[in-house]
Amino acid sequence: MRIFVTGACGYKGSVLVPKLLAKGHSVTAFDIMWFGNFLQPHPALTVVQGDIRNIDEVNLDDVDAIIHLSSVANDPCGDLNPQLTWEISCLATMQLADKAQRLGIKRFIYASSGSVYGVKDEEQVTEDLELLPISEYNKTKMCGERILLSYKDDMVVQIVRPATVCGFSPRMRLDVSVNMLTMQALTNGRITVFGGDQTRPNIHIDDITDLYLFLIDHPEHTGVYNAGFENISILQIAELVAKHVPAEIIVTPSNDPRSYRVNSDKLLATGFRPKKTVEDAVSEIVGLYRQNALKDEERFHNLKWMQKEVL
Repeated sequence: MRIFVTGACGYKGSVLVPKLLAKGHSVTAFDIMWFGNFLQPHPALTVVQGDIRNIDEVNLDDVDAIIHLSSVANDPCGDLNPQLTWEISCLATMQLADKAQRLGIKRFIYASSGSVYGVKDEEQVTEDLELLPISEYNKTKMCGERILLSYKDDMVVQIVRPATVCGFSPRMRLDVSVNMLTMQALTNGRITVFGGDQTRPNIHIDDITDLYLFLIDHPEHTGVYNAGFENISILQIAELVAKHVPAEIIVTPSNDPRSYRVNSDKLLATGFRPKKTVEDAVSEIVGLYRQNALKDEERFHNLKWMQKEVL
């Protein structure tokens, strides 16, 4: 299958693209490359540096499927420049879906976010609950979902609402909770936890990328799916890290008491099964750091890098 991946040089894309290639797919990796390009050359890989907002730069000729990962990732980055966030995550999604429909492309997988629900009191946050997004990032993801669902009669639309992703990627992120706390322990010998009782849903990067492969192979599973398998508190994450790295845990007050949980029973009913855990992510990061295969680089922190290099 010929697959067009947007945001292909990002955190998830840098793990997903090699898996698609290993499965025998031909991949066009489209990315603006704010954070660089960590993809290795491959005979079936075409890497294109471009801006997803400029739809004329997006060549979808002979494409069978689109996996749309492009986004200004996370709330703080989205709030840096709300206009940019809306242009990339909403306007560009609308243009991409429209072009795909006009060219007769029949497969579209969209990376949304588990944060579109906003703050929920329910213990089981399922796909049928009302969406009450809070940040610009959350709102644009909801907008992208609504746009794509309007095309469900013209193409197979599969929308994934991932939990917070953790684990190693060549284009690493050290601003997501598990990765960040692990790196704190490795570099400082201590972990600072703000509050600690807040619950966060998590998914290993190997599982979220395997899910996109699963959906490519299973067009019968359409619609919206939560993807998060461990709803654990920030303090519990810190305690998991401390099992692998001798580190002091310092708990300080937090002005953000929000908790997020997701229920992924709908996804599990398709037959998909996760293979890795938060603790796997921690141990893998620790191992790579101790082998000098991973460093705490500035470009692995989205907000700092965007403030310095992008905006």
